[in-house]
Amino acid sequence: MPIPPLVEPVDALDAGERTRTSRHAALSGFGDIAQRRLAAAHVAVVGAGGLGSPTVLALAAAGVGTLTVIDDDEVEASNLQRQVMHRVADVGGRKVDSAVRVAADLSPRTVVRAVAERLTAANAADLLAGAHVVVDGTDTFETRAAVADACELLGAPLVWGVVQEFHAQATVFWPTAPGGAPRVRLSDLYPPESVGDVPTCEAVGVLGPLCLQVGALLATETVKLITGIGEPLLGRVVVIDALRGRTDEVPLRPSGDGAIAVGGTVAGRGSVTGGGTAAGGGTEPVAHVDLVSALAAQAAGATLLDVREPHETASGVLPGAVEVPLATLLAEPSLAGPGPVVVVCKVGVRAERAALALRDAGIEASVLAGGMDAWATGTGVRVSA
Repeated sequence: MPIPPLVEPVDALDAGERTRTSRHAALSGFGDIAQRRLAAAHVAVVGAGGLGSPTVLALAAAGVGTLTVIDDDEVEASNLQRQVMHRVADVGGRKVDSAVRVAADLSPRTVVRAVAERLTAANAADLLAGAHVVVDGTDTFETRAAVADACELLGAPLVWGVVQEFHAQATVFWPTAPGGAPRVRLSDLYPPESVGDVPTCEAVGVLGPLCLQVGALLATETVKLITGIGEPLLGRVVVIDALRGRTDEVPLRPSGDGAIAVGGTVAGRGSVTGGGTAAGGGTEPVAHVDLVSALAAQAAGATLLDVREPHETASGVLPGAVEVPLATLLAEPSLAGPGPVVVVCKVGVRAERAALALRDAGIEASVLAGGMDAWATGTGVRVSA
C-alpha cells in the first residue's frame, strides 16, 4: 500500500542541482517536489561494504541531503570485488572515508557524516537518531538485531537486505508505519533463537554484481519512502536467485500468523540465502544429519557428495566422498548418481542449496550438519588429503 512521504521538501533547489537531477524531475509522479524531499532527507546507512557501498553511491547520486554512514572497518583488497565504493588506493583506510569522497564526487550538495564506530545494542539508538530512514547493509545478526531494535524505538523505517553466495533477500520493516501497513519486524523473518551461526562471505563467497543489484533495490526503497511514491516492501520479501535469474516475492506476516517460508527454506531456521528453490513457500526443509548418520548412510550405499571448490577439497575430504563443485552439480544434478546422497560443504549452506536442487531432480538428499568445519577436527574420522 502507498505510504505518505516521510520528509517535507526544502523550499527550492539551486540551478546546479536542478540540472544534475533533471532526469528525476521528468519522471511522472516524481517531479520537482520529490527531488526537494530528497534534498531535505537524512538517511543512515549502517555498513559500508557490499550492500552499503552501492546504496551510498545511489543515494548520493539521487540527491539525498544528508547521509550518515556507520562502519568501523578498514578497506581490504578482498573487498574490492564487490564493495564498489572503494578503490585500490583506499586499501588500509577507513571505509567511511570512501563514502565522503564518492558522495562529494557525485553530489557536492550531499553532506556525509562519517561515523567510524561499531554499532552495538548500547549505542545504536544514539547513532541512528535523526535519520528519516535507516538502511541496514551489515553482515551479522547481532548487528542487524541492534539496528532493528533501535529503528523500532525511534519509529524509523528500516530498509533491510542480505546477500550470500548467489542469493539475496530485501524488505522494509516499519512496525509503526501509518495506515494499515503490516506490523512486521526482523524477528518475524528471523527469530533470534533460531538464527544460529551464519557463514561469512569469506567462508562461502558472494557474487559481486548481486551486491550492486541489491544495493540499488535498497536505495530505491529508501527513495520511495522519502518521497511517498510507489508501494514500499512492507510485508513483502523480495527473494533473488541469481543463478536461475529469478526474482520472487514472498508475503511476510507477523510471527503470530504462522511460519513464513522464504525461497524453499523456513525463515525461522535462519536461512539468509533465499534457499535453493524459487520462492513461493510451502517447501519442506532438507534433513540435516550428523557425521555418524552420514557415515552409516554411506556404508549402506549412499553417496557422500562434497560440493566445495577444488581449492577447498585440496586440504582434505571425507573418505570415499565424491567431489562435484556446486555450480557443476546445479547444471547437471545427475552427476550425484541415483541417490540417496548426503551433501557436504564447508559449513552447510552450499550443501543445502545442492540438496534442494537434487530433491527437485527427484534424488533423495540430506545435508551433513555443520559441514566440514564442524566435523573435520575432534571427531576421530580421518580426512583424506
